[in-house]
Amino acid sequence: MKAIIQRVTKASVTVGEDQVSSIGRGICVLLGISVDDTQRDAEYMVRKILNLRLFEDENGRAWAKSVMEREFEVLCVSQFTLQCILKGNKPDFHSAMPAELAQPFYNSILESMRSAYKPELIKDGNFGAYMQVNILNDGPVTVELTSPAGPTDPKQLSKLEKQQLRKEKVRSKGHSESAREKASLRSRQDPSASSGAEGDVSSDREP
Repeated sequence: MKAIIQRVTKASVTVGEDQVSSIGRGICVLLGISVDDTQRDAEYMVRKILNLRLFEDENGRAWAKSVMEREFEVLCVSQFTLQCILKGNKPDFHSAMPAELAQPFYNSILESMRSAYKPELIKDGNFGAYMQVNILNDGPVTVELTSPAGPTDPKQLSKLEKQQLRKEKVRSKGHSESAREKASLRSRQDPSASSGAEGDVSSDREP
């Protein structure tokens, strides 16, 4: 999942001649959902969007407060074109989640934002419509955000787990062999030395 987050003094969405939503100071979020995105990606993005410290505090200190801490507004707009892959000079959108799946997923993200913040301060565009988005960027400040990539296929997860186990076995084996080599070296250097397994039994030990 990708998002372009812009700090704004105001922003609005118009469809045709009708303004469908608008905000004052806050952030405008253009959100692009990929075909591989899961609930885990959604939770990450909601958390980051609402907690990014893009605003000054009451004393004017920059990058100190989030949109929630300042109780500013959020305008979220679905933006599948963020998932484009260029083929030559032509954008390809096959990596974007199909609209019939993306719309309920996008709506669930909005609901998560409203649950985590104040519902009346979360505004939306018009999913799937041809929109005009008017943004007055404050700064300008623009942040690109991408959810962490990770395997979702159980087979791929199992493969990674097996690779990790093999690495751990190799490290464990290497450690054991290294310990045996050191013990053997000590024995060659001092035949009377103990391995340490049964404590120090050297003849010059004080009673």
